[in-house]
Amino acid sequence: MVTEDPPRDRDAPALELERVVKSFGPVVALRSGTLALRPNSIHALIGENGAGKSTLVKIMAGLYRRDAGDFRFRGESVDFTSTAQSKDAGIAVIYQEPTLFPDLSITENIFMGRQPTGRLGRIDRAAMHDEVTEIFARLGVTLDPDRITEGLSIADQQIIEIAKAISLDASVLIMDEPTAALSGIEVDRLFQVARSLRDEGRAIMFISHRFDEVFALCDTVTVMRDGAYISTHPIAETTVDELVRQMVGRDVSELFPKKTASVGDELLRVEGLTNPGVFHDISFSVRAGEIVALAGLVGAGRSEVARAVFGIDGYASGSVKMLGRKIPSGRPTAAMNAGLALVPEDRRKQGLVMDSTVGSNTAMAMWRKIARFGLITTGMEHRTARPWAAKLEVKSHALDTLVGTLSGGNQQKVVLAKWLATDPQVLIIDEPTRGIDVGTKAAVHALLSDLAAQGLGIIMISSELPEVLGMADRVLVMHEGRITAEIARADATSENVMHAATHAMEHTS
Repeated sequence: MVTEDPPRDRDAPALELERVVKSFGPVVALRSGTLALRPNSIHALIGENGAGKSTLVKIMAGLYRRDAGDFRFRGESVDFTSTAQSKDAGIAVIYQEPTLFPDLSITENIFMGRQPTGRLGRIDRAAMHDEVTEIFARLGVTLDPDRITEGLSIADQQIIEIAKAISLDASVLIMDEPTAALSGIEVDRLFQVARSLRDEGRAIMFISHRFDEVFALCDTVTVMRDGAYISTHPIAETTVDELVRQMVGRDVSELFPKKTASVGDELLRVEGLTNPGVFHDISFSVRAGEIVALAGLVGAGRSEVARAVFGIDGYASGSVKMLGRKIPSGRPTAAMNAGLALVPEDRRKQGLVMDSTVGSNTAMAMWRKIARFGLITTGMEHRTARPWAAKLEVKSHALDTLVGTLSGGNQQKVVLAKWLATDPQVLIIDEPTRGIDVGTKAAVHALLSDLAAQGLGIIMISSELPEVLGMADRVLVMHEGRITAEIARADATSENVMHAATHAMEHTS
């Protein structure tokens, strides 16, 4: 006799956690994690880095097992002991940082570990290709399913992670900062897909530090702070100010604490920098005490210019001069010796050694200076790292904490500490607050403002218009590898920056 499952309440939670606790030795990561995700709903989870969001997600994903509390999926108590159990149950997680195999194709990454087979047990590559093509069509992207993933932008890698989750046809979809590196058009497309998945009956959890996205996309929002549940609100019944107060336990009245700084002598001059097919005729200068923003859409060439200025990549023509002295192309050591520092966009892959310690990472750029007879001790690293870790308030119990265990905001602080320890005159910082919470954003902005007030020249690359408008003394807008506008702080608006970023306005000085 075949029995059917009893009908379930359509409003009942698809996934529910209540008073969940998780500790790692003496460190309590979750004191009281509570969350209910319902079908036909997009639920935002917000909180500062270190609030416990990632730990809660990893419990849902089967990476961690809770120490106490209740975890129910489709009304049944569960205790996942592996990611495979979570996936089999119907939970798909897109993490903040892409985790792709660089030597495999896009299609192979999406179907890794679950390739369909045809006759004789052979992998059905045609079926895989057709499904990926259909998913990309739904997402409105034009990626080649057969392309190798190595060298793809973070934006494209995020799209692949999203496609992977969609291909699983999961009933619960968890998106952890999926839009952090996407352009406005790509975000709009993602939101269309998320809404369609919600309307099909899926429960979606959306983690973001961008309040405009939370209010534009989500139906409900839950706030966490210091490892504990704080509140849940229908999105229509709350405000940004209320959520910020609940997240940080205080009012954040000034997200962009821009100090008035005296602009001094010219430090850096870039003239006619050209790398065919990447950027063309890039010219600008940076003066002491000045924050110069490089704005534009993803793919405009901003990061590529920064890498060339710092010497990571070469260029065909043009020049980079610090204090009037030319820096040779493709020589990052020469750039560092001249007083340049670069905080890269992808802190995990380009800025940090994740399985090394806070002290080691912070002192890394200084190894050649602090070494004695070619040797470096932990004590040397700690003496170099300690003042900067303290100044940036890196939340770790000791300098021997592994960087990979820190939150995104604290990882960004470690990258900053590493380069500030070199005592640079010009700091290039690419996406300074990507993927970090509102409280840490305010702290990073305050630090940049303080550094400029002390006479540092700063080049800030940012995809967030409020950050550009709030922090920059001048805005250089890029479009398709060219500077299309130079706008003074007093004249910069969202409208004229976006117009230059999308319509290639004529460059004005």
